[in-house]
Amino acid sequence: MGKDKVSKRSGWQKKNDRQAVVMIVLQTLGLFVFSIYPILYVLRFSFFDYNMMTSKFVGIRNFVRVFTNDSQYWKSILNTFIIGGTKLAIELPLSFILAYIIDSKYIKAKSFFRLTYYMPSVISASIVGLVFYFLFSAGNGVVNGLLGKINIISDPIPWFSGKWTAMSVIIIASIWQGFGVNTLFFSSAMASIPKDYYESADLDGASTLKKLIYITIPSIGPMVQVICMLAILNTLKMMDMVKVLTNGNPAGETEVLMLYLYKKFFSPTEMGGQLEIGYGCALGVVTAIVLGIITLVYQYMSRKLNQDN
Repeated sequence: MGKDKVSKRSGWQKKNDRQAVVMIVLQTLGLFVFSIYPILYVLRFSFFDYNMMTSKFVGIRNFVRVFTNDSQYWKSILNTFIIGGTKLAIELPLSFILAYIIDSKYIKAKSFFRLTYYMPSVISASIVGLVFYFLFSAGNGVVNGLLGKINIISDPIPWFSGKWTAMSVIIIASIWQGFGVNTLFFSSAMASIPKDYYESADLDGASTLKKLIYITIPSIGPMVQVICMLAILNTLKMMDMVKVLTNGNPAGETEVLMLYLYKKFFSPTEMGGQLEIGYGCALGVVTAIVLGIITLVYQYMSRKLNQDN
């Protein structure tokens, strides 16, 4: 009997080991095929003048060109920071306020509001861009029609003809799509705060404002750092919505970082050039370094803030 139990246990263990190996192998294979190999491909061809037909080693010439002869790339980074900074300055406080209201004792249908706010983030960014394109259309857009009816404007505003008006539309559309998921994050963080904290504060006669400042905000501090980091990275990766709304127009004034890289790789004729895979790879490497620096700086500042507190 003992040998049978050992044999059964051994067979069961071997079966589990095989399943674990299969799962690990599949994940590892995916990592190599979809992550490591593309990274090595980009690193290699960033040192080549490569256009899918011919390949010529040029050393660091592509990187020199990025820093000395590609002002549009750096303009796209600046546009990304302008859009992202404005977006986050509005979106995160708005999400926090909505989450605080939802989490209050006066709101009963909490799940309904959370689901309602989350719905825009489920919709594809391309679809959101298309919807807002028609909303702000100069000819028969809903926004111009509404502003005209209440006598705020006499002539339709050409929203996509100027840099700042076009950027405003991009910011509004991205806030509408992104604030819901951040509201859900803030709401989940607030729901995890022990109720004993608030009960003790009520016994001490603390006002709602004091409870917000001394209990709610400090308690969700670590989660706020994660939310901000995710929001920053998602903003820096913005592309689909901008492509649908403006495609970088007028005259490249609303070009953002990822859209510029996309055009270099897949649609160079839009930028008046030819296919330059090697130079596009160099841009990808520089972009990865820029995003890495931003991430490291943010983590350093977050760690220092935690130490100070």
